[in-house]
Amino acid sequence: MSEALLSVCGVSKLFGGLAAVDNVSLDFAGGQVHAVIGPNGAGKTTLINLLSGDLPPSQGSIAFKGRDITSLPPHEVSRIGIGRSYQRTNVFPEFSCFQNCWLGVQSRLKSSMKFFRPAAGYGELRVRAEHSLEQCGLAHRRDVPAREISHGEQRQLEIGMMLATEPELLLLDEPLAGMGTEESAAILDLLGELAKDHTLILIEHDMDAVFAIADVLTVMVNGAVLANGTADEIRNHKAVQEAYLGGAEDAP
Repeated sequence: MSEALLSVCGVSKLFGGLAAVDNVSLDFAGGQVHAVIGPNGAGKTTLINLLSGDLPPSQGSIAFKGRDITSLPPHEVSRIGIGRSYQRTNVFPEFSCFQNCWLGVQSRLKSSMKFFRPAAGYGELRVRAEHSLEQCGLAHRRDVPAREISHGEQRQLEIGMMLATEPELLLLDEPLAGMGTEESAAILDLLGELAKDHTLILIEHDMDAVFAIADVLTVMVNGAVLANGTADEIRNHKAVQEAYLGGAEDAP
């Protein structure tokens, strides 16, 4: 069993009187694909927002590689090796695919906000940006503006921008949302390749995809963890079948 790369201990997020995440404790092992599933409103995206620093927890703690990151803002969470994608594609439409990845690489520089050195002088940045394009499968679209590529390719590009920051852990919020069969298959293949060298925490509603790729699944309902286990354990979990999968006969 891999050691925990990311640990969540007693984390809650309150919005007024509503607990969007309710006393969640989880360990995410290094080198695995860990899917977080559950019905709409279960608290999945709120949990990812807490892990990425986009939201501060109301209580509890979060540790990455043994370091307390509970209070870190998103840019600091990114700098320590945690990448994040969003439900809605988050790219710069007027920039080329290469320029989008370049920005991801440049964000890692301590001098990223010092503008008096020509950007073209960063030879290493160019190499890393090209590599991230190759990793996400868009090297052939290098100079095409992001607004001109398909929705699925924009998802690939967002992953490429994330890879440009050289993360160890990838937080992926519904990467297959809004895609057709072919685009979904392409992204699923990409995630499978990334899983060879990265730890993935994945939110996804496509259960066939989840059960195909995930090593471990966590089921959330009403902000709390209902179950945690392997694909077979989750398939056969009676409470999960009743709350989410719709019964044993409907489980993927």
